[in-house]
Amino acid sequence: MLKSPEDVLRDLKKKEYAPVYFLHGEESYYIDKITTMIEENVLSPAEQGFNQTMLYGRDINMGNIITQARRFPMMAERQVVIIKEFQQLPDLAKEESSKILEAYVAQAQPSTILVLAHKHKTLNKNTKLYKAIEKNAVVVETKKMYENQLPAWIQNYLKDHKYTIEPKAVQLLVEAVGADLARLSGELDKLCINVLPETPISEALIEKYVGISKDYNVFELQNAIAQRDRTKAYKIIAYWEANPKKQPLMPTLSLLFGYFVKLLLASQEKDKSDQNLAKVLKINPFLVKDYKAALQNYHQQNLLWAIQLLRMADLQAKGIEAGGDNEAEILKEFVFKIM
Repeated sequence: MLKSPEDVLRDLKKKEYAPVYFLHGEESYYIDKITTMIEENVLSPAEQGFNQTMLYGRDINMGNIITQARRFPMMAERQVVIIKEFQQLPDLAKEESSKILEAYVAQAQPSTILVLAHKHKTLNKNTKLYKAIEKNAVVVETKKMYENQLPAWIQNYLKDHKYTIEPKAVQLLVEAVGADLARLSGELDKLCINVLPETPISEALIEKYVGISKDYNVFELQNAIAQRDRTKAYKIIAYWEANPKKQPLMPTLSLLFGYFVKLLLASQEKDKSDQNLAKVLKINPFLVKDYKAALQNYHQQNLLWAIQLLRMADLQAKGIEAGGDNEAEILKEFVFKIM
C-alpha cells in the first residue's frame, strides 16, 4: 500500500502500526524521520532491550532479516526489527532472496514491525519483489523536492511548531540551504529554540541564529547582477573575499548558472503571466516579479553570454582554464564582463 510520509507519521502518532514498512527513494529525510519515530516510540525503554533489533544491510543477508522478523517478542506485545541501508544487502538482487522476502510480506508476523530503509534510490518497480511489497506492506517513496516546493515545506514545518516566517526570510533559507531537508529542518529547529512563537521569523533572525547574512548572500548577489548594480555586487564579493568560508565559489556558480538558465527559459515563454512562469520555472510565485524585472535588463543574447561566462568561470575554478588567482577574482571577472 502506497502512503505519503506525512500519512505514515500521522498513523504512527496515533499508534497505528503495520507489520512491514518499506521506505525508499532519493530523499533520506523522511526515511530517517519515520525510522527514528518507530525506533523511539513503539516500545518502552524497558521493552527495547529484548525486543528491538537494529541491523545494517551490508552486514547481513535476507535470511538473517527474516529469522529476526519471525521471532516472538519477549514480555511485550510486539518487537521491532529495523534494517538500515537495506539497499546495501549483498544478496538483495538474488532471486532466492527475493522469494524469501516475498513469502514473508505475504504472511508477515503480526507481532513484528519490520522496517526496511532503502535509501538514496528506489527499488526497481518492475520486479516481482517490489509488486509483492507494494501489495502487502506500507510503502513510502521519498522524492527530492523542487525549489518551488521548498517555501511551502518550510512554512508548513514552522506552522506545525506554531511559528510563522516572512517571505524574504523563506527565500533566504531556500537560496542558502537548498533542497537538503535534513539540514533545512536542523536550521528551522535552531530558530524555534531561539525565537518565541509569537515572533515572525525574519531575515535578521536568520542572520543572527543561522549565520546566513541577509546582505551578503548569493541571493543578494543574484539580485545585484539582475539589477545591474555593479557597486553592490562588488561589495558582496569583497565581503566574501574577507570571509572566505561564508560562501564557497562552486555552489555560488552553480546557483547563478541555474538562475540564468531559468531567465533564459522565461525569456522564451510567450505566456509571461505570473502563474505560467512560476509553473515553468518551478519557483515560488512570490519571486516571479524579480525574474520579470531581470528580463528588462537581460535579453536572450545577454543571457546566453552569461551562461557561457559561468561555464568559463567554472573551468577557471577547477584550474582547467587560466583565470583569476582566487575565487573572488573569478567572480569579479564574471560581474565585470556580464555588466
